Amino acid sequence: MSEKLIYLDYNATTPCDPRVVEAMLPWFTDNPGNAASRSHPAGWKAEEAVKIAREAVADLIDAAPEEIVFTSGATEAVNLALKGVFEAYISKGRHIVTLATEHKAVLDTCRHLEKMGAEVTYLPVQPDGLLDLEILKSAIRPDTILVAVMWANNETGVIQDMEAIGKICAEKETLLFSDATQAAGKIEINPRQAGVHLMAFSAHKMYGPKGVGALYVSRRDPRVKIIAQIDGGGHERGMRSGTLNVPGIAGFGKAAQIAKMEMPQDAARLLALRNLLEASILKNVESVFVNGNRERRLAHVSNLAFKFVESESLMMSFNRNLAVASGSACTSASLEPSHVLLAMGLSDHLAHASIRFSLGKYTTEAEIQFVIETVKAGVEHLRSLSPVWEMYKEGVDVDALL
Repeated sequence: MSEKLIYLDYNATTPCDPRVVEAMLPWFTDNPGNAASRSHPAGWKAEEAVKIAREAVADLIDAAPEEIVFTSGATEAVNLALKGVFEAYISKGRHIVTLATEHKAVLDTCRHLEKMGAEVTYLPVQPDGLLDLEILKSAIRPDTILVAVMWANNETGVIQDMEAIGKICAEKETLLFSDATQAAGKIEINPRQAGVHLMAFSAHKMYGPKGVGALYVSRRDPRVKIIAQIDGGGHERGMRSGTLNVPGIAGFGKAAQIAKMEMPQDAARLLALRNLLEASILKNVESVFVNGNRERRLAHVSNLAFKFVESESLMMSFNRNLAVASGSACTSASLEPSHVLLAMGLSDHLAHASIRFSLGKYTTEAEIQFVIETVKAGVEHLRSLSPVWEMYKEGVDVDALL
């Protein structure tokens, strides 16, 4: 087991399911057509492949196929939603409401829009990562055009109450966008039922290929308008120009189809493994804390803080045998503490002491047992070298000194 990489970073990306790869292969060589080429059979076949995939992706979230816009990934879908709505509804207002714990794709796009004249309110979250609905109500104004709330957090797995948020937005007559990148394909989500008008998600978080994502755009009650951010041939009903990635889209469709069928049993199995991992570490390693609400979270995610252990040092102690993360994949090169954990009220040193374990369909119980022993040994070794841990054990109030 020690010679093999144990991959517990499924929230960053998932390996492609072999069935997805098989579905993609013909569209690289045997059927090379452009889905926009309407004058010959190769183009017609490609167009039909996109149609079938669009139906499968729509079916995953109980949407209409016409409400799915294919993009290069969730980041592009986020940009299209936020920038497209801002430009389309600027005559109504310039105010956007979002959370301090959103993915950088949302936060950085909002900061860009602020330079373009938008006013953005960044709401705090409670210590468990959930949004206080009363704070949301008070933040929405007559000139608010969009509320942006992530469905499930990429670092903690915390799941927001999207239906309650949707009802508030409906009462306030404002649009609701959700980054559902971590939720789609993992839990049952229905944007129309929840009152979500725009929703971004991606194939590579559900065992599909990288480089392809989608934006759900409501076509009724209300019919949402967005301004395209890429000019060109008017593809995707004028909302996203560019030659469609037929192999990737075919893979996305297959991944969505598989997720629809296998989601419940996958979640149940992963919940048992996640609980084994978490309970064993909490029992056998002193001063470990779970970050985020322990009930309202994704079944495969555990974010743990190891007091007085620097997470980067702990990960280095794994000797490259274990792939985990100290934050989101998009900020993993940064030494800054997680903005998500800081927004939840964690101190800098506890945020720096936190690791995200995200399991997936190929995770085994034997791997989890190996991880438990590896983490325990790593923490104990680092603490044995730490004068801060020694002071803490002697009863010194170290927190007051940090």
